[in-house]
Amino acid sequence: MKSILIAAVVGLVVSILLTPYLIKVFSRQGFGQEIRDDGPQTHLKKRGTPTMGGTAIIIAMWAGYLVSIGIQRATGGAGPTASAWLLLYLTTGLGFVGMLDDYIKIRKQRSLGLNKRAKLVGQTFIAVSFAVLALLFKNADGVAPASVHLSYARDLKFITFGAIGFVIFAILVIAAWSNAVNFTDGLDGLAAGSSVMVVGTYVFICFYEFRNSCSIDLAGAAANGCYDVRDPLDLAVVAGAALGGCVGFLWWNAHPARIFMGDSGSLALGGLIAGLSILSKTELLTVVIAGLAVVEMLSVVLQIAVYKTRKVRIFKMAPFHHHFEVGGWTETTVMVRFWLLAAMSAALGAALFYAEWLTRTGG
Repeated sequence: MKSILIAAVVGLVVSILLTPYLIKVFSRQGFGQEIRDDGPQTHLKKRGTPTMGGTAIIIAMWAGYLVSIGIQRATGGAGPTASAWLLLYLTTGLGFVGMLDDYIKIRKQRSLGLNKRAKLVGQTFIAVSFAVLALLFKNADGVAPASVHLSYARDLKFITFGAIGFVIFAILVIAAWSNAVNFTDGLDGLAAGSSVMVVGTYVFICFYEFRNSCSIDLAGAAANGCYDVRDPLDLAVVAGAALGGCVGFLWWNAHPARIFMGDSGSLALGGLIAGLSILSKTELLTVVIAGLAVVEMLSVVLQIAVYKTRKVRIFKMAPFHHHFEVGGWTETTVMVRFWLLAAMSAALGAALFYAEWLTRTGG
């Protein structure tokens, strides 16, 4: 638990101190956000606000994890694990794709950055390499960070993908979550605030998996509910560092935002959520935990599908949060109420996770 707290505190301090520095640097370099002209008119005044703030979250995550693992090693603990490196790689890799997207937006003075094909190629390369490595890096007991089974709160043994099928599945999961968080990032503090709740829930889940790991000699009913997850504590440490990074960034990103996370942040956080779901074996449960991002993505998909087939818009504007803005809600009202929805989803996901454990152990 101490290592998680250290990672979270270091991530928070680095993020809250680094972000204002990035605001000054990006403002001086002219790294200002472009605003879509067809969006809510109240957002036009945000044009020029520094973007690429997700860089602070990524740096804070790395700093928090490395300091925590360094202290752990110095006191005789274990070193970094393959699961942690893979999660950091996935998050940082997608963050780099997002940085390229943000940079093109800034340099070409438009609200669209990388074209769809280039972004898809970047996301696919990161996803494929992550999935392959997650199956190859086995420990002394032959356990890999990822599993070829679909999972809920643990592997569902009756649904097996096989190695190739898992790689395809991982691509879809990573693309879905990175884009879902990207759609959520449309209001001051919305993506960062909702991500705090999702990542915070994963700190609890991964720590609970560590305390009830099948690698520990558990007795009685607890043994029936043990988790066959590799390196759960290290996953919790990375999640804790990212949690601190998100909270520190949110200090400057809350309305009225002094900096936006940009695609460098939203794609990275989407990758973090996808990686946590795969490595902690909770892929289906993540749909509940990060329910707000799911709703945001579905609103875009439905809007496009219905308009192309029937030439009718079911929302005033997509993603979903803009529908309420166009309808007259203030930005802060939408943000706070969506935070509440995100909190309820995360709490429900944590409750379902714990309920599954109780069912296994007869509690």
